[in-house]
Amino acid sequence: MRHSRVLVIGGSGFIGGHLVAELAARGKQVVVPTRNRMAARRLLSLPTVEVVEADVHRDHDLATLAVKADAVVNLVGMLHDRRGKPWGPGFDRAHVQLPRRVAAACVAAGVNRLLHMSALGVTEGGEETAPSMYLRSKAAGERAVRESGLGGWTIMRPSVVFGPDDRFLNLFAGLQKWLPVMAVGRAGAKFQPVFVGDVARAFANALDEPATLGRCYELAGPDVYTLRELVKLAGGLAGVQRPVIGLNDFLGRAQALFLEFAPGPTLMSRDNYDSMSIDNVASGPVAPELGVRLTALAALMPRWTADRNARIGVTRTRAHR
Repeated sequence: MRHSRVLVIGGSGFIGGHLVAELAARGKQVVVPTRNRMAARRLLSLPTVEVVEADVHRDHDLATLAVKADAVVNLVGMLHDRRGKPWGPGFDRAHVQLPRRVAAACVAAGVNRLLHMSALGVTEGGEETAPSMYLRSKAAGERAVRESGLGGWTIMRPSVVFGPDDRFLNLFAGLQKWLPVMAVGRAGAKFQPVFVGDVARAFANALDEPATLGRCYELAGPDVYTLRELVKLAGGLAGVQRPVIGLNDFLGRAQALFLEFAPGPTLMSRDNYDSMSIDNVASGPVAPELGVRLTALAALMPRWTADRNARIGVTRTRAHR
């Protein structure tokens, strides 16, 4: 079945923006709910895309949105929350209750197609055994989708997602402009970063692919890096190369605790540190039915750096510097 009206929950975010653009390019009618329409203003110019003000955590709003769609994509997620057992209230709301309510809204509206974004490292039963609140709550959200009664669900588990506007490599790039040395906890933790464009294509390809129904997929790039190596790559992106020092477990956890309570946006938390106790690496290649040719981070870096430098040059010219 071809789906023509797609509700993308979380469509105004980093991954969501790329997916919405991909779906629009394929002629899909896309609805993106947001509590602040201006937060999704970059999507307003896309053909076939409608941005509506709504709160997907309200049952009435969710039901109204679902009844007008023939497929739903849920991309909502968060990285940080305060401590709680088995997870914090924010994780419960975004990772557990929302997937349950989205699936229930689909059932009530007669929408049988649901694509749900989880995370690499999540396993069935992980709501009890995973090392972090983030992974435990993501596992509980997966269970809610699988047990919803929908037959047409697909779950995606992406690794760390990179792209020109990501919050991962760009964070480390920005820090290296100001810090003389990068002290990193879990420096040996392994990641398999996946390009945001590949994630968007995987979701879009899976939407109308019957072979993906009732399946869970890992999404990871072609190469595995340690956190130390990724920090060094980010330094190249920033045009600086700072020494990277790996911290032992005691100092790494102390650093995470400090950053968790430091003023301003949370850069790191103890829960993030716990998540990195297991490698963020796929168990095998990306499934062929997703139809994705993976983009290597190393291959994209030169163009990414050139684009970044060009933007900086334009900014300086406008400032007459």
